[in-house]
Order: sequence, then C-alpha cells, then structure tokens
Amino acid sequence: MNVTVLYEDNHLIAVKKRSGDIIQSDQSGDQSLAEDVKHYLKIKYNKPGEVFLGIIHRIDRPVSGVVVFARTSKALVRMNKLFREKKIKKEYWAIVEEKPPLEDGKLVNWLKKNQEKNRSRAYDTFVKGSKRAELDYILVGRSKNYYYLKITPFTGRHHQIRVQLSHINCRIKGDVKYSAKRTNKDGSIHLLARSIEFNHPVKNENIKIYANPPVDPLWDEFLNLSSIN
Repeated sequence: MNVTVLYEDNHLIAVKKRSGDIIQSDQSGDQSLAEDVKHYLKIKYNKPGEVFLGIIHRIDRPVSGVVVFARTSKALVRMNKLFREKKIKKEYWAIVEEKPPLEDGKLVNWLKKNQEKNRSRAYDTFVKGSKRAELDYILVGRSKNYYYLKITPFTGRHHQIRVQLSHINCRIKGDVKYSAKRTNKDGSIHLLARSIEFNHPVKNENIKIYANPPVDPLWDEFLNLSSIN
C-alpha cells in the first residue's frame, strides 16, 4: 500500500492515482485504490470495523492524477450533486503525437461505447446510442516529437479525452487502444488528471487540488513549461 495524499479533511480525501491503479475492484481481482485509501484511513485514525469511503468519480486505469473520495455519506451525496450539475472544474494534461489543427480549440462529438471491446468511437453527428462530448484544449508547447496540451472537459464520457483527441489525429503517447504508434514501457499513457476545483460540499469554500505528473523527461518538460506560462 502506497497512498499519496493530496488533500484531506473530515469530509473528503484526495489522492494521487498512479497509472495502472484501478479506482474500484473489478473482474481483474487487482487491489483497488479505494481499498488502499480505506486501509490508510483505518491505520491513521485507528478505526475499528469498516471504514466508509465513497467513490465520487473515476479516471481510466492507464491515466494518472487527482482522484477525490468522500469520507462521509453527506459529502458523497453533495459531491455527486456538484458533478451532476457540472460545478466541478477539471484540467487534464496530454502529450500527443501530432499537432492539433488549432492552437486553441473546442471539440464536440458524439461518443458511442462498445461494451465488449471496452472502447468508444467518436462521431461528428448524433448516431443512435451516442452521447454528446465536449472539451476545450490549448496547445502550450512541444518537444522534438510530441505536443503538449491542456484540456478542460465539460462532459465525462467513457474514454472521452482519449477518443476525441484520436479523432483529430492527436493520439496520446502510449495509447495504442486509440491508435498511438507504440506502447509506453510501463503500460501508462501520457494523460494526467492535473487538477480538480470545486466548492467544498460542507465548508462552502473553494478548493483546488493538483497532482504532479510521473517522473519522466517529457512530463518534466511539460511541468517546466507550465511554471513559465
């Protein structure tokens, strides 16, 4: 168990998810991040019995970054309401293989999930069974072979950022599920849930939580660019 806590109070706990972690137990049988956080809380506060931990949102297994959990049922209900009402602001960072068509753009597509293949497909117009997906992106820099994007999603569809960027030929480094040229050695993809911002569900104050990217030469360069811009 190795939990990196980014924020903690009596109502919420935010941790840094590593690429490869799963948020909640699934058919793989792998230890979940939620179980690790429960264990952390149980040990830290010497809690007898079961520890309550509410899952508010998820990010894909190969993605790293900020994940927020609820420590009370009140916080869980109120955070779920904030998500439903789109009062949560999230920023992602992506390192992609091709330059986007615009340096500052908006993508609106209709995504249809294939349950069997665990992937989504993007369409430019509505098709039966699809859901609207919207995000903004900004090109903030480049390396010799890759481009650095900051992304603000306004919807939370299955694999949304990955499939929408692939749809404009801006495939995320390492994301072979969506046609990247090659895998990353550790199975990660270069997509980071960089920050999450919201009005605290109990304290009624603005909270913004950041996660730094994994140690990696490309991510280090992105981090340096962001400290300048």
